[in-house]
Amino acid sequence: MSKYGLIAALLVLPVAFGIQDITSPDDDLSRLGNNLIDGLSNGAIWALVALGYTLVYGIIELINFAHGDVFMIGSFVSFGLWGTLGLTLLTGPLGLVGGLFVTLLVAMLACGCLTVMIERVAYRPLRDAPKLAALITAVGFSFILQNVGLLWLGGRQTTIPDLIRSQEVLLSVGGLSVSHGDALAILATVPLVLLLTAFVTRTRLGKAMRATAQDPEAARLMGINVDTTISVTFLLGGLMAGAAGLMYALYQTRIWFFDGFNAGLIAFTAAVMGGIGNLRGAVLGGLIIGCIQQISDNRFGGAWTPAVVFAYLVLIMVLRPQGLLGEETREAG
Repeated sequence: MSKYGLIAALLVLPVAFGIQDITSPDDDLSRLGNNLIDGLSNGAIWALVALGYTLVYGIIELINFAHGDVFMIGSFVSFGLWGTLGLTLLTGPLGLVGGLFVTLLVAMLACGCLTVMIERVAYRPLRDAPKLAALITAVGFSFILQNVGLLWLGGRQTTIPDLIRSQEVLLSVGGLSVSHGDALAILATVPLVLLLTAFVTRTRLGKAMRATAQDPEAARLMGINVDTTISVTFLLGGLMAGAAGLMYALYQTRIWFFDGFNAGLIAFTAAVMGGIGNLRGAVLGGLIIGCIQQISDNRFGGAWTPAVVFAYLVLIMVLRPQGLLGEETREAG
């Protein structure tokens, strides 16, 4: 089987897995379609978080385990700002849209600045140290941010107002329903991914990022400020995590200090599944995991979902170790 045939088979597998009852094809296909819609909206959030993992790994080959908790801080910042702005269910449409847009910008900037600070304080001094030192430092910062969240809102899950009425149906066609939450997640993710891709592929800083990822020493000899380039990479990853934190809070209508650990694990899995270091792969991996989660929840219940997700990851790693769209890294090459 060719590489593309294998990738196609691995992509079709979750869809085939979701077809449960061939004796009632109409109901089954409608159920599968709704599962895929919900899965794509969930996966869009995981994709944004996964982009942070793949950006950082692509440029310095570090698994930034604190990134999931940066996402959690983004959701906490969003919730706090809603109270400051006075956003409620009674806020008018124009005021609500404006308030959420301001919240989005603030959450993205807060998380972006946080990741730059973490890189400057914790990772840059360890740039020439053994990679295990930076990895352990990332785990340490993850616990620090978890405890920040614990002190911020306590250890219990906090229910927040459903500002967008996330579960209300926005559009229904042929048995398929798109809710407000689904539309928000997808419509917000698409332009962010496109802007990030355009920045990396077309701007001078983006070209510097790709040059640094290929060979940092050669990039330095060509006049590229490697430290600044790496900081920009962390900034971009933090911006994506902040946006994901806002959407997650709106979509789930609850936040918890441990959400960062769970989201980080899922997003890291998505980055590895798609091919760590590859932007398109991170997005693809996030969407696939979102669909697998939704299909598994519907068929087996949530208790089995992590096992199903990681079984699929193991299958991909066995058949295609570099991930679906993965490329060779400096170490592998």
